[in-house]
Amino acid sequence: MNTANTHRPIEIKGRWREGFVLDYQTLPTVHVGDDDLGQPVYRTDRTETGELLYRLKNQLDRSVVPALADAAAAFVKSWKPGIDAVVAVPPPRSQAVTPTLLMAEAIAQRLHVPYAPDTVAKMRDVLELMSVYGFEERMQHLAGAFVVDSKLVRGRRILLFDDLFRSGATLNAVAAALYDQGGAAEVFALAITRTRGQGAPP
Repeated sequence: MNTANTHRPIEIKGRWREGFVLDYQTLPTVHVGDDDLGQPVYRTDRTETGELLYRLKNQLDRSVVPALADAAAAFVKSWKPGIDAVVAVPPPRSQAVTPTLLMAEAIAQRLHVPYAPDTVAKMRDVLELMSVYGFEERMQHLAGAFVVDSKLVRGRRILLFDDLFRSGATLNAVAAALYDQGGAAEVFALAITRTRGQGAPP
């Protein structure tokens, strides 16, 4: 599957100079009929890029990493933010396979720039944010959660990478730490997919 030809980058706003995701995680829902009680039934399918990310995150399928990294690197080359290094958002918990770190390293290799997985670390455990819906409440949970080793980032233009963009709270918190603690010259944000919230275009 050639995701480079199928994704459609979407701009995201936040505490960064510019930011994009490659595509939505899912396609618009489709009404497929009604259930026995007459309630509408909908089907939600993933985009091609979303399907690859699902396989990596949920099925731990490392074989999809090259395709995702190729697509991300191809987009960055067309975007031309002039980055000096790639930094990944730390995972919320320890995992045998960490999708964000795997892809960040692969993207850095393709862009021929440094990648240091320990540049951003968690100062404390971060509450899982899936059940926290308000952006401001999420930011409160993340306040002071990250520490930055400035050796790689000070005075440099950083590509901050995450795999899935939901509210953007975590990405914003890490971007702020890169600026405020790390002394980054510029931060550019990139994620593979974003969740499809209410009012998202088809």
